[in-house]
Amino acid sequence: MSEFKNRVFGCAIVKAINSNYNADFSGQPRTLPNGVVYATDKAFKYTIKNYMKDVFFDKEKIFYFKSLNPNLNPISLDETYKKYFEDYPKGTGKEKDKVVKTAVAKNLLTCIDVRLFGATFAGETNISIHGPVQVNHGVNIWKENNIFSEQITSPFSNKADDPDAEKGMTTIGRQSKLEEGHYLHHYSINPINLKDIIANAGEGAQTISTDDISKLKEAMRRGVTWYDSASKAGSENEMLVWIQLIEKSKIVLPNFTTLIKMVENKQEGKCVFDFSNLKDELSKISEEIANIEVYYNKQATKVVNLPVNTTEKDL
Repeated sequence: MSEFKNRVFGCAIVKAINSNYNADFSGQPRTLPNGVVYATDKAFKYTIKNYMKDVFFDKEKIFYFKSLNPNLNPISLDETYKKYFEDYPKGTGKEKDKVVKTAVAKNLLTCIDVRLFGATFAGETNISIHGPVQVNHGVNIWKENNIFSEQITSPFSNKADDPDAEKGMTTIGRQSKLEEGHYLHHYSINPINLKDIIANAGEGAQTISTDDISKLKEAMRRGVTWYDSASKAGSENEMLVWIQLIEKSKIVLPNFTTLIKMVENKQEGKCVFDFSNLKDELSKISEEIANIEVYYNKQATKVVNLPVNTTEKDL
């Protein structure tokens, strides 16, 4: 597999209709102080890792993903390491710490989620890996942020050991959802982020490959739709914008939240995205761009004012 060396900028857009794509700990869709709904980068990366775990389970290891022990409790970081790599390596003398860190780093880099997103490993040894793929919080770019709540009941009564409980009543709960949202996650990819850790991990350490990138793109296009839980029903991948620079380019693009806008009036029942600002931005650096790809569902989405030489593809 060949090494991937190009830098990439883009965005992934997640559509949520009567759904709760990323709730806070109170069960409400997350909101900024100004009332705009947002989602954390962790929510999007979770769907990517979950997709890879399910679809590429026989080919790839996903290290940072919850696993359960026989008692159905989450296992620890050290237990996860031993699950994949058995015991920690042993070192002796003054070089012990270096030997352990080098071996652990090399092992961690065999996991695709570490090669992509990096790692903060604080187990038997401490290692920090700066991942090539950096994902921003997703901000709702739709004009409205309408959240509604509804009461729900369970088929079971209140706790029997609660003396004040109404034994004849079932438990009442509440769930909250967003009427409509379109979360835009800006992301960037810089393979050189792994340069130092690869050099220190020694010969045989895996770096990010073209195959890794192919799997990442697939998961970024389909991961949210694939993960269809009760609360996330109605949340699905809507669009992926991929702008790959030439190998030696040093250009840095601004956050795509300011470059892609939603048109307020939907046309023919489709969501309309205007790329005018992105088109203007890319026209200044056309010689720095290797390719531009836009993935979207043409049955439900319409794009206008695309940059020159954009390749349109289905999700």
